[in-house]
Amino acid sequence: MADDNVFVFDHPLIQHKISLLRDKNTCTKEFRELVSEIAMLMAYEVTRDLPLQEVEIETPIAVAHSKVLAGKSLAIVPILRAGLGMVDGMVKLIPNVRVGHIGLYRDPVTVEPHTYYCKLPEDINEREVIVLDPMLATGGSASAAITYLKEQNIDNIKFMCLIASTEGIERLKKDHPEIKIYCAAKDEKLNDDLYIVPGLGDAGDRIFGTN
Repeated sequence: MADDNVFVFDHPLIQHKISLLRDKNTCTKEFRELVSEIAMLMAYEVTRDLPLQEVEIETPIAVAHSKVLAGKSLAIVPILRAGLGMVDGMVKLIPNVRVGHIGLYRDPVTVEPHTYYCKLPEDINEREVIVLDPMLATGGSASAAITYLKEQNIDNIKFMCLIASTEGIERLKKDHPEIKIYCAAKDEKLNDDLYIVPGLGDAGDRIFGTN
């Protein structure tokens, strides 16, 4: 399902795995595996618009006119720390992808995000970039990460998450209207603690087994 630049996946495998992910009884090992699997399934659709070029391939039988990827290569940038859980699934599907990292923290008073760490591939300006974060709650961290990347003259960016709130989507659309947002589920709201409802809890804690 698509709404302007917002894409909510309705594939049965993704929806099934999201249901398992939400379950509070899902253990850390299974949760981590599910995050990776869902990211890999989503990557299949997120990369659907990659350009192709025709080539000639010599098979054992004859010459085949086939297609390979053309244009810009890919980079993924997980937002630390929860975004790390999505990396393995992406790398399994796209082994040559380059991986950057961006770390953000929230000011305890203003609740505004600030960048504390960023390491990017040297040629990231020549690549299509997919920013990864399992949860799009308020949208503050995702928006700040994308703003930071734009300040590095990176202008070909997509955002991919597992679960998004309506508020988070609207924030990202307001701050970065050109960015395509991909999510496996769209939830109704945030609670007073800014957790997505019904959501799945704290993705980082569940991925890494912390409280």
